[in-house]
Amino acid sequence: MKKILITGINGFVGTNFTKNWSINHTLYGLDIHQPQKEGVERIFSWDEFGKIPPVDAIVHLAGKAHDTKNQSEAQSYFDINTGLTQRIFDYFLRSDVKTFIFFSSVKAAADTVPGDVLTEEIIPHPVGPYGESKIKAEEYILKTKNQEPRARTKKIYILRPCMIHGSGNKGNLNLLYNVVKKGIPWPLGAYENLRSFCSVDNISYVVEQLIIRDNIESGIYHIGDDEPLSTNELIGLISESVKKNAHIWKLPKSLINSMASVGEMLHLPLNKQRLQKLTENYVVSNEKIKNALGITKMPISARDGMRKTLESFR
Repeated sequence: MKKILITGINGFVGTNFTKNWSINHTLYGLDIHQPQKEGVERIFSWDEFGKIPPVDAIVHLAGKAHDTKNQSEAQSYFDINTGLTQRIFDYFLRSDVKTFIFFSSVKAAADTVPGDVLTEEIIPHPVGPYGESKIKAEEYILKTKNQEPRARTKKIYILRPCMIHGSGNKGNLNLLYNVVKKGIPWPLGAYENLRSFCSVDNISYVVEQLIIRDNIESGIYHIGDDEPLSTNELIGLISESVKKNAHIWKLPKSLINSMASVGEMLHLPLNKQRLQKLTENYVVSNEKIKNALGITKMPISARDGMRKTLESFR
């Protein structure tokens, strides 16, 4: 049994970690709100560092999520994603805590994947304040770790997960679910794009292993399910979940591209940039973390994990 401090414990990922870990571990939280939470000893505010009891590990989830509507001020990403990370990492280095796990994002590495698959060897080139604020936090951790002698005896992990999904998930997956549930056709079926996702159960397993085991090397790890899914497959899984036929239109790509060009000129919802985002591949390798853990596959497959998430939406 380990004592674990989870920042951002009231969020979607923190809530799922609490459900998965509370039986075998003692959990504490750090968040802007401090309600009583089943399975958690106590949640502290960011002004109560001095009251946090000794713990074995810090899992730093707290951050500002990617705003797909682009309505957030850029500076707020750096204030939260970079600033809060610096603060909690400095606390970690001063403390006797042995393990620090920072949740970054694949968007800190690349907004689009060069080549076929994204690996940890890529030179980071984030686009936009979300990814840029995450990479600044990564850089601070790596620089400070190398300068601080106490860090040599500690385990420090930077995780870059793909889009995490599970019970309580909110975001684009929910939007697509509601579109399919209403019977609205998907007009981009001609594009067989592949994307990597990450079941919250798989990342929960990975993080717990990093905490309880002493033989896993510190470093940067990409986290995702074993198999990517195409948007057409995802729509098929959603249709299966809502017990409706999938309505996938395979309109000619030339027609879609022409519509996007017109949308570019007339400032319509479908433009060239949005079409690229909806149809591009974004496949992420999880081989490095599986090799570090000594496993050949994640506990739950991409399709089974997605089915479990979609079932929770019902």
